[in-house]
Amino acid sequence: MRPRHLGLAALLVALFGAGFIVGKSPAGVEGPYRELDAFVEVLGKIQRDYVDPVDTKKLVHGAIDGMMKDLDPFSQYMDKAEYADLKTITTGHFGGLGIVISVRDEFPTVISPLEGTPAYAQGIQSGDVIVKIDGASTRGWSNEEAVQKLRGPEGTDVTISITRAGEPERDYTIRREVIQVKSVPYAFEVSPGVGYIRVSTFSETTGEEVRAAIDRMEKAGTRSLILDLRDNPGGLLTQAVDVVEAFVPKGSLVVYTKGRAPGTESKAFAQGANPHTEQPLVVLSNGGSASASEIVAGAIQDLDRGLVVGTTSFGKGSVQSLIELRGSGTALKLTTAKYYTPSGRSIHRDTWNQSTRELERAADEGAFDDLPDPDAPGGAHGDSAAGDSTKRPTFKTRSGRIVYGGGGITPDELVRADTLQALSREVERRGLFFKHAVRWAAANPGATVPTMVSPAMWNGFVGLLTETKTPHTPAQLAAERGYLERGIRRELARRLSGPRGDEAAFRVGIEGDVQMAKAIELLGRARTPGELVRLSAR
Repeated sequence: MRPRHLGLAALLVALFGAGFIVGKSPAGVEGPYRELDAFVEVLGKIQRDYVDPVDTKKLVHGAIDGMMKDLDPFSQYMDKAEYADLKTITTGHFGGLGIVISVRDEFPTVISPLEGTPAYAQGIQSGDVIVKIDGASTRGWSNEEAVQKLRGPEGTDVTISITRAGEPERDYTIRREVIQVKSVPYAFEVSPGVGYIRVSTFSETTGEEVRAAIDRMEKAGTRSLILDLRDNPGGLLTQAVDVVEAFVPKGSLVVYTKGRAPGTESKAFAQGANPHTEQPLVVLSNGGSASASEIVAGAIQDLDRGLVVGTTSFGKGSVQSLIELRGSGTALKLTTAKYYTPSGRSIHRDTWNQSTRELERAADEGAFDDLPDPDAPGGAHGDSAAGDSTKRPTFKTRSGRIVYGGGGITPDELVRADTLQALSREVERRGLFFKHAVRWAAANPGATVPTMVSPAMWNGFVGLLTETKTPHTPAQLAAERGYLERGIRRELARRLSGPRGDEAAFRVGIEGDVQMAKAIELLGRARTPGELVRLSAR
């Protein structure tokens, strides 16, 4: 990994630097430590006078947790167990089987095995129902419970009992291995001359994977690119910079951080050799795009390297430092700085009067995009979801286009994803597309991936709706048939395409993707990045 000009200095915090005795603080003590007198006095009275015995350690830790919650959702006090777990996760190695699972009809069910993993090598298939793990019934287990039992030290064995349509229950003893999950699961030509790269997370090899995908598609003749960061929660900052480096000239400012404490101000510049600067580029974003995803989208937008299409990103642009507390085995994960795009916009949305989940849902539903025309009287965008009537600050890209601050990355082209209608939503919730595909494949051995839904497939699906008592009417079936047929084809593609099942299913799923369609339409009208940027509504 190349060195970076982004070294955030370690932040050392000394808690309770001076001793405090129950009672009054020394005369003349001012500032935050004076308030500790009240805390110590309350703690002493609880210990002495509360009706039941109290656990002092629990009270103190609860008070610290309260302090953290009053800051933001990302600052956290970690006790010994939590800190030890974090260190194990970030420095240790976990073994697994290499399967994606989800609960279906009360049992963990294999959605897809990952190619090249222990489960794939032993013939585990999409649709296999895991009825036991090491002899214990899995009925009623949650996804988290099943994953916890399937995961374990590398080199150890786990026995899973599988039921498969038309076959008796069978046991598989599988040795756990470290599973390497690609951060670029899909990269292919989505339309003539248009390459598509899906980035699901920013892990240690993301930049390398993105460059390999670009090289491969350029050799195949693609003339423009779509970088899909939707629902990407972020990851490693260095890899976000790596990805931007693949597209912008060397020396370009990518992101900078600024905080209150010394050592929190730093800048990251593109250092990559031979960047791909000539292909028109569209970045897809939505309310689930956060952190490193926002760094990439913001840099591409500010540097006029491409356009952002979709809905406003999440707005998680803060830096957390891990601060080990002396001699206690505990630590603080403390927000110490914020990220800023090259134009000076803060990525972070300072709106934490709502829960993180509510904020994410509001962003995904487009609430942050319900903004007035910036050219209308009153000027800049307002942030309706935040309940903030003040104007959002404006900034300028390298070419002088206006972009907006206040948190999150506002797209150049606002395109909201289609909302599922009632029947389609219920079918997805119950996993009926998947169930129908498993049945169809079992009843039709040797079947190939369909390009259209036959009458027999459709009738079998409608029969499944009736069998499972899923409410539906002829009018709903007619109105939602396009989506329903695509869902049938999607899961049949997953089931019948072997190790490429996930990609085959994904390709079918994006046929109805309105945000993707807009990106393809824009790229079809531009031969250069400059022409593409000039298509922006702003």
